[in-house]
Amino acid sequence: MEAGGLPLELWRMILAYLHLPDLGRCSLVCRAWYELILSLDSTRWRQLCLGCTECRHPNWPNQPDVEPESWREAFKQHYLASKTWTKNALDLESSVCFSLFRRRRERRTLSVGPGHEFDSLGSALAMASLYDRIVLFPGVYEEQGEIILKVPVEIIGHGKLGEVALLASIDQHCSTTRLCNLVFMPAWFSPFMFKTTSGHVQFDNCNFENGHIQVHGPGTCQVKFCTFKNTHVFLHNVPLCVLENCEFVGSENNSVTVEGHPSADKNWAYKYLVGLIKSSPSILPTEDSDSLMSLDLESRDQAWSPRTCDIVIEGSQSPTSPASTSPKPGSKAGSQEAEVGSDGERVAQTPDSSDGGLSPSGEDEDEDQLTYRLSYQVQGPRPVLGGSFLGPPLPGASIQLPSCLVLNSLQQELQKDKEAMALASSVQGCLIRKCLFRDGKGGVFVCSYGRAKMEGNVFRNLTYAVRCIHNSKIVMLRNDIHRCRASGIFLRLEGGGLIAGNNIYHNAEAGVDIRKKSNPLILCNQIHHGLRSGIVVLGNGKGIIRNNQIFSNKEAGIYILYHGNPVVSGNHIFKGRAAGIAVNENGKGLITENVIRENQWGGVDIRRGGVPVLRSNLICFGYSDGVVVGDEGKGLIEGNTIYANKGCGVWMMSSSLPHVTSNHVSYNGLYGVAVFSQKDGSGELPGGHGAQENFSEDGDAVLWETELEKDEDPLRRPVTTALVESNSINHNGASGLYVQSSEALHVLTNVIHANGDRGITVAQSSQLTRVANNSISCNRQSGVKVEAQCKVELRGNGIYDNRGHGIITKGDSSVVIENDIIGNRGSGLQLLPRSDTKVIKNRIHSFRAYGIAVRGRAKALVQENIIFQGKTSKTIFQQISNNRECVLQNNKFLVFKKKSDTWRLVNPPARPHLESSLRGPSAAHSGQKGTAMATRITARVEGGYHSNRSVFCTIL
Repeated sequence: MEAGGLPLELWRMILAYLHLPDLGRCSLVCRAWYELILSLDSTRWRQLCLGCTECRHPNWPNQPDVEPESWREAFKQHYLASKTWTKNALDLESSVCFSLFRRRRERRTLSVGPGHEFDSLGSALAMASLYDRIVLFPGVYEEQGEIILKVPVEIIGHGKLGEVALLASIDQHCSTTRLCNLVFMPAWFSPFMFKTTSGHVQFDNCNFENGHIQVHGPGTCQVKFCTFKNTHVFLHNVPLCVLENCEFVGSENNSVTVEGHPSADKNWAYKYLVGLIKSSPSILPTEDSDSLMSLDLESRDQAWSPRTCDIVIEGSQSPTSPASTSPKPGSKAGSQEAEVGSDGERVAQTPDSSDGGLSPSGEDEDEDQLTYRLSYQVQGPRPVLGGSFLGPPLPGASIQLPSCLVLNSLQQELQKDKEAMALASSVQGCLIRKCLFRDGKGGVFVCSYGRAKMEGNVFRNLTYAVRCIHNSKIVMLRNDIHRCRASGIFLRLEGGGLIAGNNIYHNAEAGVDIRKKSNPLILCNQIHHGLRSGIVVLGNGKGIIRNNQIFSNKEAGIYILYHGNPVVSGNHIFKGRAAGIAVNENGKGLITENVIRENQWGGVDIRRGGVPVLRSNLICFGYSDGVVVGDEGKGLIEGNTIYANKGCGVWMMSSSLPHVTSNHVSYNGLYGVAVFSQKDGSGELPGGHGAQENFSEDGDAVLWETELEKDEDPLRRPVTTALVESNSINHNGASGLYVQSSEALHVLTNVIHANGDRGITVAQSSQLTRVANNSISCNRQSGVKVEAQCKVELRGNGIYDNRGHGIITKGDSSVVIENDIIGNRGSGLQLLPRSDTKVIKNRIHSFRAYGIAVRGRAKALVQENIIFQGKTSKTIFQQISNNRECVLQNNKFLVFKKKSDTWRLVNPPARPHLESSLRGPSAAHSGQKGTAMATRITARVEGGYHSNRSVFCTIL
């Protein structure tokens, strides 16, 4: 810029002395001067903004130390807002007939105070004309009667805020008025400091103490840079009111009440307020600005952002995988001697292999013995997480999440959901923006069809932040809600709306409490470090809970009970001190595509009549069990990946009736699926599961049964017997399936592979446990073990390549029918003393031991089986010669004739026949890992997982 040869720095110094009108004129000279005026943002524009007595710091009261992006823009927004009250001046002062001849009247300034023109506000108002300015000089002005504003005026306090105090009750009857730089206190005869029923009122930079402000529709109000100390703002049927940059302190009740549906009758100011809102900077996120709110906490979880795709495993290697271990002192590392374990279970002490115990045939076979080949297939683990396979959890490893499990930004979610975008963009009723609510009872109360929108506010140290009841709707965007003595946000009696992008933490009760048919959309929030649950849905509450981060809460991340029925999808629920999601007391819910990880108790806990649909979730790295189905728990557990939890993958009480189907249960520390009959004290559980839970609104017990809906959910089909079907249960630390139950159980079409103990252990089964069409392979001990006095039916299973026996049974009235029991290290089938078993139409083969071994006085009917010979030194069948209770009928024994013989399983083909049995959402993309086997196996069998209680119950 060339102007008299002066450098730009000197021009900026000169222009910094100009007043606002002069700056405006200079900016009109030319483009170079316009850009020069704009460059004064951090100097002159900042001075003008902070020096204005009608406003405060643009980021007051929440972030007074943070400078705005542009001081000029902030000053411009305030200047435009301060002129809203005069927008109808031309209409009021003009006349249809005489507007061409009427002279424009100049506004007068009336001075009130000692030594000035008027002694009181009332006397000045009596002489005021349209749009006059009344200036109150420092002092205390107490009006003995109600002041009625009949003409539009502007009342301004002179000097600093606090020097002019007005004790009055003002009733506005005119179309508009503005009050600025005043301290309001109630008069002795009325608690109402100001009220209006039809006009527009504007408050700028005022303090209100110990009184009430009331606005009735179609009246409107605009409040900015004001402080409310123990003051209640009551808005009834207002079409639009705007509260910006205000502070509400020490309220004894609600700070702001919005009641009634917005009035259809709108005053003149409505359109100007809408235009002002649209022209101001938006709180809605953009792709560039959408980021997590900072957590003012010692444990920030900084590595966890809404765009991450990895789950990092911290700490030492989990003991869940059957990794090889060093041999004990004194043992031979390469020992291949067969040993007989407890109860006659035959195991082989050989080194592990990384693929679940498969090794080439004949590499350690004795030279003088022959192993004859049998062609068959082993059903291995199915792919998970979009077609990938999960390996053993290792230090520093991560899981690449499929797109359906990655958190989206708020902007992405709003773009996908047009209804949510419409809600976020709507302005109706009351707009509360960038305000601070602190140290009082209540923040905002919306009732009786009221409408309110809250953006960028801070609620702290209140009893509650927001209550929405009686068919009201709220929109909450980017608010910070913490340290409430009850719930942060409370919805009941069909309340609803949008709760998005908020940071909700350190509240004494639930972060969000949804009851009595309320149905909000809860989207992209952070809800964390609560002293109880993150979100509670009860009493027929509904809602859509999507794409939130819910973590580090003391109780369940999401707690559903008393017929609550939300849709919970796409959330990341982690590091909770109790369960990730708990469904109790007849709670329902559709829980889908969530990542539930690193919770202290079960990832999902279902008890006491809970009947959710749990589908396509990733439940991993928990410190207890993946899914717990307690007493009387029900529901559909379908298509989930339950991975690397320190306890069991799925823990079921025998009094529960879940349908567990098409899940991937792998690398869990104990059992893959465990079914137990003994009680575990579920009625006395702390932390979000006990019967002592109190979810009443005011601390008293509430009986919800009178309000419960009786509707049927089409997603839930009735289940009369607990059902475990079409799951992939592999590489768990103990048995793939452990049953100690007094009730019936169906185990159908599962793949149970490479678990650290047996494939299936039935320790107690007083009623029939039906095990049909399962693939049970490569487990570290026997494929199936049935203890005494158990009733089990084994039908149509493929039991392959297990490192112990194929089946061990000493059960009563057990049936083993139409199974393929092939390639196991021990005997194909071992019948222990006092067992009573029917063995019918099976195909049995063992490489090293007997096809069928009968120990002691076992009672058995062995009929129509095909039994293949293994080694030359072993007979096909072994039994005590004087055991007359073992009956053999019509069995076929196949022995070798020449070395080139190869047997194949045909007519029917190798079992199980899973292709026609698979079902559920994961069946369409879940392939079968078919491994052609003509092999021996080498492995060391490890036991020691015989605890009868889950980690979850042991903690209790």
